[in-house]
Amino acid sequence: MADEPKLQRLQVADPGPLGLAAFALTTFVLSVANAGWIPAAAATVFLPLALFYGGLTQLIAGSFEFFNRNTFGATAFSSYGGFWISLAVMVYLEIQHVLVFGSAAGIALGLFLLAWTIFTFYMMIASFRLNGALTAVFVVLFVTFVVLTIGAFTGMASLTHLGGYLGVVTALLAWYTSGAGVINSVSGHAVVPVWPYSHSS
Repeated sequence: MADEPKLQRLQVADPGPLGLAAFALTTFVLSVANAGWIPAAAATVFLPLALFYGGLTQLIAGSFEFFNRNTFGATAFSSYGGFWISLAVMVYLEIQHVLVFGSAAGIALGLFLLAWTIFTFYMMIASFRLNGALTAVFVVLFVTFVVLTIGAFTGMASLTHLGGYLGVVTALLAWYTSGAGVINSVSGHAVVPVWPYSHSS
């Protein structure tokens, strides 16, 4: 019997550094606003970034991770792409008074952030099988979400500011991991360490 033709795996560049860069940059801009380092009137500068870089670009990166059969990358980038788009749309609709949460605005945002905290928790657990740099991103991201969630539910501005500081750290860690992926790729060998875990078979 003749051999059946095998499906050829699509060869694509590693989309991980792109997805991490998009996540890092958007997180940085929003976190600077949450930390109170820019005037409140400038805080919505994150909206176009959330739609097109943190959102659309991460969705594209996540789609290519499916081709690479990378379940973690596909789930992470596609999901956080959706996070940024949904957050941007929610904020924009609030500004346009299409969504009117009123006195329940903190509860609405808190519930939104709580759901993403839960998702981030198990993605953080999964990252323990990958490398130290990525784990650092998810550990600090998880703590950031916890702090921002509590801040939203309680209305404590100090916690939102703290979440902003933590978000900046998250962004810097994600940029580092993204940069390592790009630099190591063009160098052909590991130049920037990411501390991969070794697991016994």
